[in-house]
Amino acid sequence: MKKAPSSSSLGPGGLDLTPSFFKPIQNTSPPSPTKRHTKISVVGVGNVGMAIAQTILTQDLVDELALVDANSDKLQGEMLDLQHAAAFLPRTKIQASLDYSITAGSDLCIVTAGARQNPGESRLNLLQRNVAMFKSIIPPLAKYSPESILLIVSNPVDVLSYIAWKLSGFPANRVIGSGTNLDSSRFRFLIADHLDVSAQDVQAYIVGEHGDSSVALWSSISVGGVPILSFLERQQIAYEKETLVKIHKEVVESAYEVISLKGYTSWAIGYSVASLARTILRNQRRIHPVSVLATSFYGIDEGGVFLSLPAQLGRSGVLGVTNVHLSDEEVQQLRESAKTIMEVQDQLGI
Repeated sequence: MKKAPSSSSLGPGGLDLTPSFFKPIQNTSPPSPTKRHTKISVVGVGNVGMAIAQTILTQDLVDELALVDANSDKLQGEMLDLQHAAAFLPRTKIQASLDYSITAGSDLCIVTAGARQNPGESRLNLLQRNVAMFKSIIPPLAKYSPESILLIVSNPVDVLSYIAWKLSGFPANRVIGSGTNLDSSRFRFLIADHLDVSAQDVQAYIVGEHGDSSVALWSSISVGGVPILSFLERQQIAYEKETLVKIHKEVVESAYEVISLKGYTSWAIGYSVASLARTILRNQRRIHPVSVLATSFYGIDEGGVFLSLPAQLGRSGVLGVTNVHLSDEEVQQLRESAKTIMEVQDQLGI
């Protein structure tokens, strides 16, 4: 006979408050294998970090989400705010702490911490303030999650991805910068808007530095599978190169415009990084233009430079770099972009 619950476990009206809420089903079969437990840690709970966190939660990407920040009150407040939405979200364990031990066992560590980019400030000008910060962030992440993938979002993302690679001691395939994934989305949007088509039908990449020296790969743009520039040439439809330059300029200036209007960027980068997380954790093997160790690709001979190339991503990180055809001019521009990044790294004595 089942023992009656003690009086200490009974609530008002004799309600049993012990943890056994459900009556067990008899003669059940063994439980089926469960899916792998997945965990993401986000370092930095500013506007970008929280946009990423909430997008990851709404897309049901993980079982556990850990938040880390140096501001205790902001950190606890953001954690509680997300936890209070539990009834409206897929079930996810949400934790927060100043201590990096909370990140232990992460599959993916996303770093957004850094000084906020001021209106009109170049991404590269943020470097000195952020390198010192990374020295206190990356080593503990590597210590507590030695098998994780590092996804760097902080700017300047290319140099900081290199810094993260060096500080972590991880193989290069497990250190990725968000790079030009968002720039390429802006590029696709502007091309689609110009041609009056859906951005989802536009295949187009921005590569190189996530910044002023980025390279628009016009030679490989396609719409609905049709290479657009060669189509225009075959149909003898005139187009002005100035139009192409103007669209690329709009891509480069897009972030600055948003910052000047609202003070920061958040939602687009949130969706961009969540798309990278989905590809990695679900091993989708999709191609994203992200910042990777680029030495030996397209004649880039600078040692230890990270810049964006179309890379195939999966559960082990970077699976390979797509051999996208580049015109001679684009190859030269890409090499110049690599030199721009290396000049900055050389100034740091890295």
